[in-house]
Amino acid sequence: MTEQNDTQESQQAESQTAKAGAIIVPVTLFEQNCTIIWDEPGKKAVVIDPGGDVPKILEAIKQTGVTVEKIWLTHGHIDHVGGAAELRDALKVPIEGPHIADKYLLDNVVESGARFGMTGGRNFEPDRWLDEGDTVSIGGLQFDIFHCPGHSPGSVVFFNKELRFAHVGDVLFAGSVGRTDLPGGSHAMLINSIKTKLLPLGDDVGFICGHGAGSSIGQERMTNPFITGEM
Repeated sequence: MTEQNDTQESQQAESQTAKAGAIIVPVTLFEQNCTIIWDEPGKKAVVIDPGGDVPKILEAIKQTGVTVEKIWLTHGHIDHVGGAAELRDALKVPIEGPHIADKYLLDNVVESGARFGMTGGRNFEPDRWLDEGDTVSIGGLQFDIFHCPGHSPGSVVFFNKELRFAHVGDVLFAGSVGRTDLPGGSHAMLINSIKTKLLPLGDDVGFICGHGAGSSIGQERMTNPFITGEM
């Protein structure tokens, strides 16, 4: 699995494994990591967390040359879901995720957007809610679902065991963790999710997160102050 962060234009990432590729398309004023992941060689793709800037996402899809078949959502915050309904309409593909505990957020996308000056979003319901133990797939890639509440009640993580790769949304960051001061957040629950769901995946697992650079479970286990107990 390879990943490319391109703030100017989205180009196809070369896949060292010949099994998957990915690009990050930063969207919204929050520079949220909307992620396009595809299988190789079929180029069947999923868009994870289309928070907004849908024309930019559509252009990235075109430039990458993939066929998007699904939209996956890690959680219901506006910067991750603000463009989901519009992108679903444009691509005619289903939305999967997040966990139903974030339904209250998806029911209030318009209101949330107004608070941050983000217009154009719509309240919506996914075609499928996800829960612990579910699996989702795109092309030849299969991902296990982990329900990881704390940043939001319905946050989920997507994990591909074969590629040793996860998309963790805003649960875990390089050197930090998701904020928990928003309604429905719980720091204790977040740390428990990380320690009981993510750390056991293994130190060799790399991940893309919702903002900033990616990292690995091993790196965060050793150096993340929220995990080591220094904060």
